[in-house]
Parts: sequence; structure tokens; C-alpha cells
Amino acid sequence: MRTLVTRLRNAREAEEGTALVEVTWLALLLLVPLVYLLVAVFDVQRASFGVSAAARAAARAYALAPDEASGRARAQQAAAVALRDQGLDPGTVQLAVSCSPSPGNCLAPGSVVAVRLSHQVRLPLAPEALGGGAPSFRVEADQSFPYGTFREDR
Repeated sequence: MRTLVTRLRNAREAEEGTALVEVTWLALLLLVPLVYLLVAVFDVQRASFGVSAAARAAARAYALAPDEASGRARAQQAAAVALRDQGLDPGTVQLAVSCSPSPGNCLAPGSVVAVRLSHQVRLPLAPEALGGGAPSFRVEADQSFPYGTFREDR
């Protein structure tokens, strides 16, 4: 009986200090994926805010332009400023402008300027070796801005 107690005591003394090592490894194994997940979610959220603000700014800039040609340029510039505010590259975002009811005349009384922006958000630190390019999320925003029924035709 004494030998069993002695063996248990010796085994317990041999394991002293391993709890700290086990907790450290467990924390690393759980925290690293959690931190990666948070970084990825925040990156997608940042892109979503940027694209949404850029669509709103582009629609307003287009509707306030003096003519169609400068409207497109102003919309792109306004979108670029809003995207840079969120740390996004304006060159990676697709901008499309459409008008209703007459697609050829966006600045006519009663027309509505619709802007659509789309952007692919790559997951951080994700290798392209996973197949078919780097994993990414598509973020899109639509914004409509009425030109106004009681405005002068340009």
C-alpha cells in the first residue's frame, strides 16, 4: 500500500508546472483562429462601409453635376474619396451608373440616378493555393438619388 501511495505522490510531483504549459498551448490554439476570424470579419465590414458610403457619394455627385459627361467623372471622384477613407483601393471597385425612366438622359426632371458599386474582399493571409484564386467575399452597394420633378432640365 505504501508503494502505491509513494508512486502516486511521485507521479504528482513529476507533473508539477505542466498546467501552465497546457493552458498556454490551449490559449494559443483557441486564440489564433479567433483573432484571424475577427480580422477577416472586420475587413469585410470595413469594405462594406466603404462601398456603401462611396455609392451614396457617387449618386449625389452625379445628380449635382452640370452635365452628363462631368457627372460620370464627379461620381468616380466622389466614390474614390469615400473608398480611400476606408482604406480601399478605388481601382478594384466596379462602378455602374444607370438612370430611369430614360437611360439616355439622367439629368432630366423626374429621373432617378442609380449607382451600383461592387468589390471583392480577399480574406487576409489566405493563400491562392487553396484553388481558384484567393478566397474572397463580394460586397455590393446600390444607391438611388432622385433628380427631382420640379428642377430645370439641363
